[in-house]
Amino acid sequence: MTPPDSPSRSTPTQTTAVRLRDAAKVYRTGQVEVPALRGISIDIPYHRFSMVIGASGSGKSTLLNLIGCIDAPTRGTVEVCGETVGALDDDDLADFRARNIGFIFQTFSLVPVLSAYENVEYPLVLVGTPEAERRRKTTAVLEAVGLGPYAHRRPNELSGGQRQRVAIARALVKAPQIVLADEPTANLDSQTGSAIIELMRRVQAESHTTFLFATHDTQLMEQAHEIFVIRDGTLVEHRHGRRGA
Repeated sequence: MTPPDSPSRSTPTQTTAVRLRDAAKVYRTGQVEVPALRGISIDIPYHRFSMVIGASGSGKSTLLNLIGCIDAPTRGTVEVCGETVGALDDDDLADFRARNIGFIFQTFSLVPVLSAYENVEYPLVLVGTPEAERRRKTTAVLEAVGLGPYAHRRPNELSGGQRQRVAIARALVKAPQIVLADEPTANLDSQTGSAIIELMRRVQAESHTTFLFATHDTQLMEQAHEIFVIRDGTLVEHRHGRRGA
């Protein structure tokens, strides 16, 4: 089940995949300020299956957006894979995100006019991977998630579980250091959700990719190495999960 061409995942010089220090995010609408994060300091280890949990509106998705370089903090610093991302210009930031971070969303976020194959291939197109290599990697990762026979189907021809497998394959095809998953099982029935969790757990165990989830799913939480609890934009608890040390 190991994703194709996963890079060596031996322990890097630094042991922390993500480090935030006093990271705050305030959204402004006209004269109104809405604090989403209120100054979080957090260390997320490499090679773990980590969870961010909390009520709706607690700041989980905002935290993932900062780590994923989709948004920038209003205050504080964000380091990802040893890089202080706030120091990068827009082009370097986009390149860093494309090469190092994979995303999985609860709504799948697949391009409806593209086939499963084309959706998975697209991240490799963005980073300039040669066509022959794209073909090999895309085919291999679709086979790895059990979708080889469905490669040329469009999203509307796939079940919810199959679409989420496409999304997982798309996140993994470039062998990122970190995969961020925002409620990846929220739109799936419990049986399909269990299968998707097992798939992601096997990928993490075999490739040593760092997975970070924002979730309410108790089935998913049972697989955690680390659990970070967010409340009203602040970190209120960090504990080891059932699989943690």
